Amino acid sequence: MHLAQVNVARLLAPIESPRLSGFVRRLDEVNAAAEAAPGFVWRLTSDSGNDATALRPWGDDVIVNMSVWESVEALRDYVYGAQHVLVLRRRREWFHLLGAPHLAVWWVPVGHVPGLDEARERLDLLEREGPTPLAFTLRQPFPEPA
Repeated sequence: MHLAQVNVARLLAPIESPRLSGFVRRLDEVNAAAEAAPGFVWRLTSDSGNDATALRPWGDDVIVNMSVWESVEALRDYVYGAQHVLVLRRRREWFHLLGAPHLAVWWVPVGHVPGLDEARERLDLLEREGPTPLAFTLRQPFPEPA
C-alpha cells in the first residue's frame, strides 16, 4: 500500500497578486523538494505547469495539492522537513484558516493514482467522522491495512 494525501487552502487574494508572490515564488522549489524526497511516488500537476494551482475544483479561491507517498513517515519527513516547513510556517500570510479539515490522508493500493473526487470524499469523511482508517491526519495516522 501507498499513502495518498490531499491538502486544500483558501487563498487570501488571487494567486497572481503581490500578496501571494512569496508563496508562488517558492512553488517550484517546494515541488522539486517533494519529488526528490525519499518515499515520494506521485503528485498532482495541471496542464498549465509544474504545480496544481490552476486546478480549482472547489472554487476559484481554493487551491488543491495531492500526492502519493510510500509511507506515513516519508510524507511526514517531507512536510516537516527544512524546505517545506519554511512555507508551512508562513501559511497564514497567504491562506484563510478553514473551519473544516484541510488535509486528509488515506491508504491506496500501489499504482493507484487518486482523483479529485476521491480526495473530496476523503476530506468530507474526515470532517463528518473524524480520523478513521479511511481518512485520517498525520497527527492521528492509522496503520496500513492488512
